[in-house]
Amino acid sequence: MTEKVNRRKLLEYWWVLPVAGTFGAFGGMFWYASRVTFGKKHPGPPAFKAGEVKFIAETASLKEDFATAEFTYSGVPCLLMRIPQSTLGSIEAGGVHYAAFSRICTHLGCPVQPLRDKEATALTFNYRMDHPMLGCHCHYSIFDPLKDGQSVFGKALHPLPRVQLSLKGNRIFASGLEPAPPVGG
Repeated sequence: MTEKVNRRKLLEYWWVLPVAGTFGAFGGMFWYASRVTFGKKHPGPPAFKAGEVKFIAETASLKEDFATAEFTYSGVPCLLMRIPQSTLGSIEAGGVHYAAFSRICTHLGCPVQPLRDKEATALTFNYRMDHPMLGCHCHYSIFDPLKDGQSVFGKALHPLPRVQLSLKGNRIFASGLEPAPPVGG
């Protein structure tokens, strides 16, 4: 014979709902935090898709480390940066290194800007940097140009697509671009 469920019996187990909801909420927050913290994709060897050869800048126009020049390549806004060390996607001219990245954030496609002010970045992005980085003001993702554009903080999981560079004398040219990862991925 089955026991008849009455109000008193139902209220004895009512506590299960808020406890299950709390465990579910904390489980979801833990999953999201671990994905954003430990799920970052590392840039591998460059996988450039060849395109037109386009002049970007003279090497003399980027006088110091982390100086930048904006340009558009194949309809994609990009950023050329002088960096102090060699990376997988960089080129060298007379002991000086240059790298270029797409300015489209890999999280949801917002524009990426150079971040130079350490204190402003610490206040705005809640991230303490030791050298200039690239940041997205929409959802506060930060990309490190010295790590081939890898996302080091924020919601973006994929690195910024790199631009293939070449030199002719003291002139820097773009000649290819890595495909962008799926937006939001």
